[in-house]
Parts: sequence; C-alpha cells; structure tokens
Amino acid sequence: MQHFIDVILPVPLERLFTYSITQAESEFLKAGMRVAVPFGKSKIYTALVFKVHQQQPVAYEAKEIHQILDDAPIITQTQLTHWQWISEYYLCTLGDVLRAALPNSFLLESETIITKNNDKTINDADLKDEEFLVYEALHHQSSLKLHDLISILDKKNVFPVINSLLDKDAIVLQEEVYEKYKPKLVRYVKLNSQHSESGKLQDLLEELSRAPKQRDVIMTLFSISAQTKKPIKVSELSEASDASPAIIKSLIDKEILTEYHLQEDRVAYSGDPNEASKTLNIHQEKALREIQQSFEKYNITLLHGVTSSGKTEVYVKLIEEVISTGKQVLYLLPEIALTTQLVSRLETYFGGKVAVYHSKYSSHERLELWNNVLENQPKAQIVLGARSSIFLPFHNLGLVIVDEEHETSFKQFDPAPRYHARDAAIVLASLFKSKTLLGSATPSLESYYNVKQGKYGLVEITHRFNDVMMPDIELVDIQDKRKRKRMTGHFSDRLIEEMTEALRVGHQIILFQNRRGFSPIVECTTCGHAPQCPNCDVSLTFHQFKNELRCHYCGYYTAMLKNCMACGSVELDTKGFGTEQVQDEAQELFPEHKVGRMDLDTTRGKFGYDKIITAFEQKEIDILVGTQMLTKGLDFRNVKLVGIMNADNMLNFPDFRALERSFQLMLQVSGRAGRTDERGKVLIQTYNPHHRILHQVSTNNYAEMYLEQMDERHNFKYPPVYRLIKITLKHKDYNKVNIGAEWYATGLRQVFKSHILGPEFPPISRIRNQFHKNILVKIPPQQSLSKTKKAIVKINNSFLSIKEFRSVRVILNVDNF
Repeated sequence: MQHFIDVILPVPLERLFTYSITQAESEFLKAGMRVAVPFGKSKIYTALVFKVHQQQPVAYEAKEIHQILDDAPIITQTQLTHWQWISEYYLCTLGDVLRAALPNSFLLESETIITKNNDKTINDADLKDEEFLVYEALHHQSSLKLHDLISILDKKNVFPVINSLLDKDAIVLQEEVYEKYKPKLVRYVKLNSQHSESGKLQDLLEELSRAPKQRDVIMTLFSISAQTKKPIKVSELSEASDASPAIIKSLIDKEILTEYHLQEDRVAYSGDPNEASKTLNIHQEKALREIQQSFEKYNITLLHGVTSSGKTEVYVKLIEEVISTGKQVLYLLPEIALTTQLVSRLETYFGGKVAVYHSKYSSHERLELWNNVLENQPKAQIVLGARSSIFLPFHNLGLVIVDEEHETSFKQFDPAPRYHARDAAIVLASLFKSKTLLGSATPSLESYYNVKQGKYGLVEITHRFNDVMMPDIELVDIQDKRKRKRMTGHFSDRLIEEMTEALRVGHQIILFQNRRGFSPIVECTTCGHAPQCPNCDVSLTFHQFKNELRCHYCGYYTAMLKNCMACGSVELDTKGFGTEQVQDEAQELFPEHKVGRMDLDTTRGKFGYDKIITAFEQKEIDILVGTQMLTKGLDFRNVKLVGIMNADNMLNFPDFRALERSFQLMLQVSGRAGRTDERGKVLIQTYNPHHRILHQVSTNNYAEMYLEQMDERHNFKYPPVYRLIKITLKHKDYNKVNIGAEWYATGLRQVFKSHILGPEFPPISRIRNQFHKNILVKIPPQQSLSKTKKAIVKINNSFLSIKEFRSVRVILNVDNF
C-alpha cells in the first residue's frame, strides 16, 4: 500500500500538493510537521504536512519528499483550522497564510551550489571572459554559491553565465538546504572539578600567587558563586574581576576553569513581579463586574471607555483571573509603539509571564517566542503583540483582548492574506471556546452595530480615572486668523498663547499633524511646475532633514532641486506642511525648549519608539510633534495641552469612512491631554469650525456621530449594513488594465446586477509604475457571503484563463476597512 502526504507549500497555490512517503515515514509524520520537498525543476521548499493518507493523485505522479525536518509538529491542529478559515474568508491560499504565519527561520531555503565537473576536461580557450573567471575560481574553491558569483562577476544577473557553462558541461549544479535559525549560546565558566576540593584549591591559589590577575579571577569566581548559586557567564566574571577575556582564556587553556555553553532566549525578562495590580475605582469595579456578567451571555463584549478611564487596569484584573486557571492570554495592540509602554506596566504585575511578538523583533527572537508558546511555557502565558501574534501556536487560550479595536492598523493590506486581526482573533477565540474583549474610547461602527444587533455585549466607563474632567476642546478658525494676520507660520496666536502658558508651568505639549516630511508639494513660482514621482502619480514630499524629495508610496528619492526642472527658475516654493515643518516652527517659537518628533522617519530602528517615548516620559522633550502614532492609547502623565495643527485634510479625504476616522483620530489624540489631576486643553485648528464632526469631537458625543454616520451608511449601502469586497486590477499597461477591468465588471454585473461600483481609477491611479483600477462589490445583508465569494472566484478564474489578461494582477480584498 502506497502512502502520501498533502502539504502546504509557501507559494500561492490554490490546491494542496501531494508527495509520496514510505510506510515508516507515514507512521512518523503528523499534521503540522515540516518536510523538505522538491517543487518545479530544481527548487526545494519547506512544506507543512496537512494530511497523511493513501490516495494517489490523479493529475500527476507524486514525487518523493527530500527529508523530514521536525521530530514533532510545530503547528497545532487548531492553527490549521484557523488558517483554513482565514484562507476561505479572505480569498487567499493556504500558502499565503503559511508565509505570513511562520517566522522566517522556520522556512528553510535551498541555495544553488555550483561545483566543477571533474568528469570532463575543458579547454580554457573555449571559455568566454566571464565563464573563465567562474571556472578559474572553481579551481581554487571546491564549490561556489550564487552570491559568490555575483561578487566575482560584479553583476546581478549571473544566470546567462551559469547556463552557458552548463551547456559546455563545465559545471554541476546541486541544491543544498540550510537551516536559518541559530540558537543563541552564552559562554559560562566553572572551576575544573580537579581543583574543587579544599586542599587542591589551596595549592591552586599558591600556584597562582605569581599571576595576581589570574588569582583575582578565581577569587571573584568564588565570591559570585557564593552569592548567586547560579551559573556564571564569562562576561559577568570578566566585568566583576576587571580582567580581560585573554586572562580568562589562559585559565581555560590551563584547564583551571572549564568553559561550557548554555542556550538562552534572545528576549528574556530579567526582573521579578514587584507590584500587586492596582485597586480599581468604583467605575472600573462596576465595569469589571459587568464584563464578567456579559461573558456569561456573550462570547464577545465591547468595552466602551472614555480616554484615560483606566481600561488597562480592568484588563489586568481579567488577565489575573484567566492565568490563575493556567490558560493563556492574547493581548492585541494596533501599534508597536504601544507595546513599549504596556510591556513595562504588565511586567511589574506579571514578571516573566509576559512575552512580546511583533515585526521589529528579529526572526530568531520570534522563533524562540513561537517555541515558548508551542511548549506552553510559563514565560509565554501572556502574549502581547501586534496583528501577526494571532498566528502563534496557542494550546489553551483563555482570553483575547483587542485594545483600540477601531484601529485600521489591524487590517493587513499587502501582501496576502489581507486579514483583519480583530476579526481573525475573534474566530481564534471561538475555536478555543474562550471569550473576546474589544476595548476602545471610540469604537468602530462595525463593533457598535454588532452591539445594537445583539451579537456583542456592551460595557461602558463614562468617567476618567481620578474623576479628572474630559479635556476642554476649543475650535480655532484659522481662516479668520489669517485675515486678521494672527498666524505665525502654521501656529495661531491662540495656540501660541496656550503653549506659552503650559510650558511656563512645566507641562508638556503634543502637536498632531497627520503628514510626515517638511512639505508635500514643492512648486515653481514662475511656471507652476511641481516635481512628480517617476513611478507614481503623486508629487514628491520635501524632507528638509535630509534635503531630499521623497515619494511616500514607492520610496523613490532624489536630492532637493536647486532649479525648476521645467523652466530653470530658482524660485521654488513649498506648499502645505508636515511634521518636520511643525517641529522647525515650534523650535523657532520656543528656542529654549526641546522639541521632538515621532513619525515613520524617526522610529525606523528596533528601539526607535522606546527612545522617543522614554525621553518624553522623563521630560527630556517638552513639545512632541507626531503623526497618528501618537493617538494610539499612549499614556503620558504630564501632557496638559494638545494641538491639532489642521483638521481639514482628514475631514476631506475621499473615503466613505473619512468622517468616522477623523472623529476617532481627533478624540484619541485629545485623550492624551490632562490624564492626571488638572483638566487638559485641546486646540483644533481648522478652516471650517462649523463642521458637524468637529462639534461632535468638541462635545465628545459618540452616540450622535454613530447615528449620523449609520444613517449615511444605510442610505448609500456601505458597511456595516452591507459587506464590501474590493477588487483591484494592476498592470503597467494602462490599456490592459482598462480593458481587463471592464471585462471583469461586466462579468460581475451579470451575476450581481446593480450592486457593483466601478471600475474606477483611485485618487492615486499609478503606484510603482503600475496602473490601478478598482471595482467594489456590495453584498446586501440577506445575500449569502460564501456563495458571493464562490461566484467572484469563478469569475476571477475565468478572467485569468484569458491569455491577454493573464499578466494583469488581481487583488481581492474582503472587508476593505
């Protein structure tokens, strides 16, 4: 009887691929184990076993696997079920999910090894110059890898040279699989056992009397081991004894000390939990009781608590309850910046039980945490992470907390799977039959709508912690201020007055501008020409710090121009403003105070967030200018004033969610003000102070905003009333995209009739030299979602089977929030 396995390959294939295995392998292999398999002509991939069976594939002959890479499954059965749901719901392949879920270190790579063909003698005269260089190198080295050839030939495309050498039988190619992960080994030392007896020890010290530094190392080793009773690191011993590594090495060479290595986690907590969780006030206590009661009736509960109402402390009490039963907790955050503050808070309560997982960690660090969660280790009982942490191999998940659940950062837009972490986390919790808590001061319309529909429970906290009043929000009409000549740069006299007063009494200030860089447009005052990105349909943004023009879509950059490219004029002017310009102007207005900036440009490094947040918390920065990173639940105790530099660019964005997002952003950033004793102040600068959203923000009226926006969503058939699937077609050929989009939309209209919008070019229709065209499919509440998706997939397959459309890239985005 033949045995087979179905595997998930890390490539976007619609179906699973089948390989043949021996009977012994079939008894050993289980779903969730990795195997190295051949695929295509010469590639070797890491594949994941999905199923072991005895059904031979009909369409092709099953190849044999190369090797088994694991002794035990690295993926749980629950994970595989969750992956299948993500694949089906978000219209992507299991290979896409595998790529997104597994840390890179788990995906072994095959690398082409080039060796000399010893069975054939090649005449050097028959070889071209580049071929001779490679062949000559193989005389000195037994094998070469692709990157070696790239450096030898000093060119990227080395395949033509390899192919011509293969044609001449001069070389042989083979694939070598190599493991990416290397465990972190730390050097430790101990006294050699032959010197450990007291008599021999005395002899050793006398023997070392002529080498006082070596003697000091031995004495220090004793004193440390007497205090800690723990293994002693070489680095610790070197530091404590003030001895160089060479002295310790000579003691190891003399066999006085024995060196050994221990594996250590790259991210580890060094302290102990040193604080009991805080006592809740009456409003938090009431909310906690209501959440517990809501969980008896509902699996999902929405906690709607105003900014600075102490939602985190309520979460801490719930986490305490869950981990006391031995279960795991997943705490999802929208932004890496938030984990910085929250980790230290949770570690004071839970110590080493808190593990952090996000993209700024290296692949080795993420793999170690993966293994800790897989093995159900106590040091990974509480996982704090960004959206990718939903893919971790939980065993006994008891609670999922989604903080700031309204945030758009939870949605993955590129590449596939284009999942929403909040929704995927709710499904994950349901697989473990556990509860989900969604928390926000400004809930998304979707979640609040589900509350009104009776699907979710609702708990509200309407008072801030310590009964501090909500910030006083004032609207500043900058159109009027400009007429009266009361603007200094982009600062109104009212904002400067409030900033001066806040700084005088020692408070800190946050200035919010939702655009990075110095200026979004550089324009020639003579002919009106503005430099454009050569790859995208956008103007280049001026970054003064590096004196360059940069595209925020494709990353293209060039040095700042001295002359207009069209007419040669030197009179170039900047229009609009970003965080850099606000920082410069604030520094000019308040030269004796430190102004910091927090945006994508200043937080690129692994610890970029930590440095800025710590400096602001320790009052090294007086004024912090930032983009929407600042709005996401950060807790600064000394901020008295928040200034929103320009509310209009958010309100006028061409998107049906623009007003909802504006309300959430402005209310969230306002919530950073006055979080301790005194009431905070918020100034919103706008050209349109009578806008209804601005009045809803100034009165903190979520209910009115919800009713008004839902009325529009009902009228215009948008989520959460109707579901939405966005289909984007991309190609570098404008005509091909146009014709393809029309064909696609016609196919959709034949099935769905009137619920199709488009095809339309988006506001920015060309990005990275690819033209984009969008089609929106609106799905009424009574229409079957699964049948709709099947029909779209059928039309999509028909579209891709047409020869001239095969090169057009189609992106299916379900729930395009």
